[in-house]
Amino acid sequence: MVSSFGPLLRRLRQESGLTIEELSHASGVSVRAIGDMERGVSRSPQRRTVQALAEALRVDEEQRAELAEAARVGRPRLSGPVTGAGQLPRGTGDFVGRLREFDLLRDLAEQAETGESAVVATISGPAGIGKTALAVHATRHLGEAFPDGCFYVDLRGMDSVPLAPGAVHSRLLKALGVVEREIPSDEDERAGLYRAVLGHRRCLIVLDNAADEAQVRPLLPARGPGMTIVTSRRSLAGLEGVRQIPLDQLSSEEAGRLLRAIVGEERAAADSSGVAELARLCGNLPLAVRIAGNRLQSRPGWTISQLADRLGDEERRLAALAVGDLAVAAAFTLSYQQLSGTARCAFRRLALAAAPDFGVAMVAVLAQVDLIEAEDALEELAELGLLSSPYAGRYVFHDLVRLYARARLSEEEPIEAQERARRRMESWLLEVAVVAGRWFEPEYGAPPPDWRSLVPLGSQEEASDWLQAEGTAWLEALRSAAQRGEHATVVEVAESMHWFSDQWIRWGYWREVFELSSSAARAMGDRLLEAVHLNYLSWALVTCEGRVEEAEAAALRALELARDVGDIRQQGWALVYAAWAIWRTPGSLERHLDYTRRGAELLLEAGDLESYPQAATSYITALRRAGQISESLDRNLALVKMLSDPSYGGSPAITSFSLGTALDHLGAAYAELERWEEAIEAYQQAMPALRAHPIGLALGRTQARLGFVLWRAGRVEEAREAYAEALRQFERSGDVERAAEVRAEFEKLVATVSDPLGG
Repeated sequence: MVSSFGPLLRRLRQESGLTIEELSHASGVSVRAIGDMERGVSRSPQRRTVQALAEALRVDEEQRAELAEAARVGRPRLSGPVTGAGQLPRGTGDFVGRLREFDLLRDLAEQAETGESAVVATISGPAGIGKTALAVHATRHLGEAFPDGCFYVDLRGMDSVPLAPGAVHSRLLKALGVVEREIPSDEDERAGLYRAVLGHRRCLIVLDNAADEAQVRPLLPARGPGMTIVTSRRSLAGLEGVRQIPLDQLSSEEAGRLLRAIVGEERAAADSSGVAELARLCGNLPLAVRIAGNRLQSRPGWTISQLADRLGDEERRLAALAVGDLAVAAAFTLSYQQLSGTARCAFRRLALAAAPDFGVAMVAVLAQVDLIEAEDALEELAELGLLSSPYAGRYVFHDLVRLYARARLSEEEPIEAQERARRRMESWLLEVAVVAGRWFEPEYGAPPPDWRSLVPLGSQEEASDWLQAEGTAWLEALRSAAQRGEHATVVEVAESMHWFSDQWIRWGYWREVFELSSSAARAMGDRLLEAVHLNYLSWALVTCEGRVEEAEAAALRALELARDVGDIRQQGWALVYAAWAIWRTPGSLERHLDYTRRGAELLLEAGDLESYPQAATSYITALRRAGQISESLDRNLALVKMLSDPSYGGSPAITSFSLGTALDHLGAAYAELERWEEAIEAYQQAMPALRAHPIGLALGRTQARLGFVLWRAGRVEEAREAYAEALRQFERSGDVERAAEVRAEFEKLVATVSDPLGG
């Protein structure tokens, strides 16, 4: 009678006087593998493993033969692969893209040949992304590396009752050639036999459409020279020791190539712009592109652009992306049906969100759940591929998935419930926007102690982060409020953004914000309020968009309104804004001097000690621009002295910022006179005052000017530090142009230091 392999190996090892560790070192077989063999966990090691152990044990020919026979007997009887069982589905001849992912699968196939541990790859992604197509494509191209066969099972993970692991074991064991009567009825024994067979067979197994980790885990071998590829809409992140390969949509170029491959190069070449547009409307989703291509094949009289025109209507797009038994909406429905009730509600209502991405708090508001439930719902949606998460805490719809969510919302919730959810979301967005914006106003600052929200606003940084992350969302809410005639709300939101807008000049929508607010004030019949917001609009027009004439006109209209109501302060501010609009315009010197002088006089007359310094600084700039350097310097010194006086009234924060600005202009005046050390002192004194209410652009501008005068004064290392800080401030503020200018100056400085003689 032939001995079992495990006891025989243990006896021979002990007779040789070797420990397991010593045998492992001598044979190159791992300690764990030898232990599994001796305990009977692994009953049928590969022939080369048996040979390595025999050589390390230095057994004679008879004992070597006994070891080999024991290993052979431990293997289940195989009848050879069953024809047709577990065969791959039909592949496509027009597979494109996925080069990186295919290369990774090829590397894993090479790694599998060692047989030390099972090689498993999971391909995950949303419906229609091409998971099965990649798995089948890779298997067909890598099949020659697996001489014992390539086998496929659809795990039916989206069905109400997915395929049980035990049933999968039976199918694959039959496909692998195990005689049916030797397949155990006990599921654990069946799983053990499956692992034993794969332990010495070089097979490639494709487990398609997995439901979850619990379904897949029993189907993964422990070791062997084979490879297993699992596809799933879920990430299967709970599986241990697997290589995850998440799929994203195709690139625009790849989607176009796929469409051309389906419809033919001749037809595609006749309408190349239509190819690009149709791929875009399909969201570069492989399933959608394939359906569109198949529709065109069945309609040879259509041009590609004609189908693109049909898909251009969002209301009809999903319905149009169906052909035969293929439909994008049907693929999404399978995922939608897997969701919990809370996740379904969140998914539907997120279609109301205008922003391209959203956070946990948005879902909490829409679905009326707490933050923990909202986060769980989002993770559930991401797990099933209905959302993606480009970075922590933010989630994104694919364009077609958003349309599907909108359809579900329309079909499953009454219009009244939809409107309530929309209004709840928009009210929340505008409320938080006001509180976040006021963080930057000296008279407000931090939120009131009793204010509660779903987002942290404990600092200016957190407020700025929220306003920027949700900029699209709260702007759309502001537009909706304006359309509903909620004029007071529109004005309140815009007013709260007055100081913050200086922090985010490059946003691109400040003109619209202040157009909405000035129109709202006009609709309210409040001419003074309209003047205030026309002044803000003037700032946005010139500072953000460079529209000088419109900016001056808005400020002068504000001047008229302020005169009508007799408000001296707003008259002064209107003249200051008008001056800001034109100060770089050729031929505007006389108007610039006039606007700034009168603006400063009116604000001083109004007793506005907070506003007067800005107007006075503008007048000082105009004087310097006019070449009246001496008068400009005298007025500047007088202003610095005034603002440095502890008894000067007004908000300490505004006074500090005004002092910093006045010192900055004083430095500029000294620089024009080439009084470098005095300019350096003025700029250095300006920095602490400006940092008291930090505006990145102002800090960056002053640091750049400081760098220049330090350079001219020969203080090179200090100049280098100042330029570096200016660059950081501009980059943080998103001012690409000024950052580029500073970088050029900095590089010029470096070149000068490297070559003091200038080449």
